Amino acid sequence: MKIPKGLKKGDTIGLVGASSATPPEVLPKAVEAVEKLGFKVVVGDSCRERHGYLAGVDELRAKDVNEMFKNPDIDGIFCIRGGYGATKILPLLDYEMIKENPKVFVGYSDVTALHIAFNQRCELVTYHTPMPSTEFVKPEMDDYTWNSFLENITETERASFFLENPSNQRMTTLVPGEVTGPLIGGNLTLVTATLGTPYEIDTRGKLLFLEDIDEYERSIDRMLTQLKLAGKLDDAAGIILGAWTNCGPQNPNHPEQSLRLQTIFEEILVPSNKPILMDVACGHCLPTMSLPLGRTVRLISEKKVMEVIG
Repeated sequence: MKIPKGLKKGDTIGLVGASSATPPEVLPKAVEAVEKLGFKVVVGDSCRERHGYLAGVDELRAKDVNEMFKNPDIDGIFCIRGGYGATKILPLLDYEMIKENPKVFVGYSDVTALHIAFNQRCELVTYHTPMPSTEFVKPEMDDYTWNSFLENITETERASFFLENPSNQRMTTLVPGEVTGPLIGGNLTLVTATLGTPYEIDTRGKLLFLEDIDEYERSIDRMLTQLKLAGKLDDAAGIILGAWTNCGPQNPNHPEQSLRLQTIFEEILVPSNKPILMDVACGHCLPTMSLPLGRTVRLISEKKVMEVIG
């Protein structure tokens, strides 16, 4: 895997909208937030365009991503937000060019589709992180989240470090065990959406990270079942579960008509008999940790240890 050069103050960041449109009133705040980190900013056309719910037509969004990788004056690329649309530009990206121009690439949620493609097709380490127009501008952005983000994008070549929750948030062991493998994954909806496509996630021997937001428990059940039937859970070396924000029963007044997420995890994931760590502070939540996708991680689930070692 190619580890991109770490960013430093004064470097230039390309902002791109690979997914949903950015509200025009939020754009200047997002740019300002990135500039406050000490970076210069180049705003891609996709951050200003709208095509219905998308940040411009597919060709424009793909062009922005391609040009930011190709431009030697751009040091890193931040997806300004998630939403929907990243899967639509996958066939339009120049993977060979991107592979030859490794750069820090960040985002999460819908950006999961790009993480999987870049990890697998470009052998590029990418970063599952909060984003400028959705988290950077929030007053509740905390020191833990900022520090995790900045350490990941500036100290990219660290040989060994631990991925740890905030001190007041405990991880939970679902299945004990120790295993080592490349860290992959992201949003469960997007991971599942790759199945049956040329960009299908390859979980063989890897640690599969999953999180999601605003899904009924039965939807989580359906998607995890699809991953299981596709052999993705059996292929994985281990599983890491992040935040499941606002994922609950369709009818909260009748909980007996649903299954708790804990029950779903126990019925679908535990039989794989792979080490599983849950309640990891990562996903659609604050505070949230940033993850170096593609780096090799040692998972010791009973000790709640995730150590990046390669």
